[in-house]
Amino acid sequence: MGFGAALLILVSMLVSVNVFAVDKVVYGDDSRVDVVDSNNREFVRLSIATAARIDHSVIRIDGDRAFLQGSALVERGYCADDRFSLQIGAADCSGFLVGEDLLVTAGHCMNSKLDCTDFSWVFDYKADHNGKVDFVMVANIYNCAEVIEQKLDPITKEDYALIRLDRKVSDRYPLEYRKTGQIENFESLVIIGHPSGLPTKIADNANVRTNDNEFYFVANLDSFGGNSGSAVFNARTGVVEGVLVRGEDDYNYDRYNACYRINTCRDDGCRGEDVTRITRIQALQASNI
Repeated sequence: MGFGAALLILVSMLVSVNVFAVDKVVYGDDSRVDVVDSNNREFVRLSIATAARIDHSVIRIDGDRAFLQGSALVERGYCADDRFSLQIGAADCSGFLVGEDLLVTAGHCMNSKLDCTDFSWVFDYKADHNGKVDFVMVANIYNCAEVIEQKLDPITKEDYALIRLDRKVSDRYPLEYRKTGQIENFESLVIIGHPSGLPTKIADNANVRTNDNEFYFVANLDSFGGNSGSAVFNARTGVVEGVLVRGEDDYNYDRYNACYRINTCRDDGCRGEDVTRITRIQALQASNI
């Protein structure tokens, strides 16, 4: 490959990495599946409350349908033989419904006024059996009306935001979330969100690894940039335990193939993925929001 082509791939990847803000990774086998391919009905039910944050500029509305513009991962310099490389990634953060018009995401996804005004929150951004998203319904596109609470603390590492949507969501139920106490050590987990900005993915076969910090716990979740703000569920109870916020580098550069390849760690290897405890969101404890 010539220098110019290699430079183009590098620039493309740098832009892509900046969008996703905080890295993640695969632990053990890659457990991610599209919603349509999941054989767990409970996880599919939980996925309905997942939303993707998508820039207004890539949403083209035509009647009651909206078409999302974007490029496939392989077109952005990711390795073609990695999973989901042909899928288009339009999202840059994830979120989940916790009230009729309330949504939780990562604090670093809502770190400025523009993060509220320039992006939409889209439900049902999920692939079909062919791995494609032909369109989403305009009725499933919401905007941020107000940031109720946001925190991005460099000391405690708390990283969360609670926002109010521009209207109530009437066609799906909010998720149940932990209100007191904390998850048990080594409890099984599942994460649902938008890794690398892709259509909704469900990834289970994960566990709590470290549980001694009052602000967050560490887990071996298969997650990537774009998963920031994803709900992390107790796989046994279906209750939201926290918000995925940061983790290990998610891609390594493959010099031989001149592309970026998924970083894979042992289940007990690498740094783990940090999950802000849902109980840290003070406004969720209030009865008047």
